[in-house]
Amino acid sequence: MFDLLQQDFVQNAFLAGTIVAIVTAVVGYFVILRAQAFASDALTDMGFAGATAAAILGISSFLGMLLMTLLSALGLGALGERVRGRDVETGMVLSFGLGLGVLFLSLYAQRSNADARTGTGMLFGSLLSISSDDVWIVLGCGIVVLLLLALIFRPLLFASIDPVVARTRGVPVRLLSVVFLVLVGITAAEAVLVVGVLLVTALLIAPAATAQQLARRPFTAMLLSVLFSLFFTWGGLLLAFLDSQLPVSFSITALATAWYLLALLVSRRGSPRRFARGQEQH
Repeated sequence: MFDLLQQDFVQNAFLAGTIVAIVTAVVGYFVILRAQAFASDALTDMGFAGATAAAILGISSFLGMLLMTLLSALGLGALGERVRGRDVETGMVLSFGLGLGVLFLSLYAQRSNADARTGTGMLFGSLLSISSDDVWIVLGCGIVVLLLLALIFRPLLFASIDPVVARTRGVPVRLLSVVFLVLVGITAAEAVLVVGVLLVTALLIAPAATAQQLARRPFTAMLLSVLFSLFFTWGGLLLAFLDSQLPVSFSITALATAWYLLALLVSRRGSPRRFARGQEQH
């Protein structure tokens, strides 16, 4: 196992996975808080369409994916807080993006079998084929996302918890919504390198959702989200290395699902006790 860790592709996988795990965990906390999991999934599917279109044109798939997610984020962000109640419109964007991506993938796959395998990697992830250049791209995107999120952290938290009061206090709620969805778009684009389009929810949603079952304070929940995300990513990689028949994306999503169900069980078992103690105090 130690010899395996000396391989460049393994080190790249852990480096890229670690960066993506941290960024998705922090952004995912606000995604859950703002009830925008569905919108995030739609952005990912639009990114898939952009990636396959870029591959057909012979340019970087990551660049095409990033561009399409940014354009889609600006469109959804224009709805402001109304995006929370636009499940039908968001669902249409999601299905259209996925259908468009499948169309481009079909055209792309007609070129050669190698191209078809590349398209499959876009759908289900190809973490073990991450190059050093990909690691630098992921690192650059991650730094940009975290820096921007740090700049808008306090007003974004306020607008996420109570947008009505935040608006009356002069907080630019709609602008924050646009900026945040742009950050989600960038995050989704880099996360696709790890688990693929269809399974990106495992890192963008599951760690934060699990953390918020166990903690209510923002910083505590965010820290737990990061720890869970790292655990899912590192654990998924180790399981895949120990058993070559286990895809990395499956291992990550399996750990994420199991951990969320466990946290949900713990949270529900603890709720009646907290309620009973509250009644006794009154």
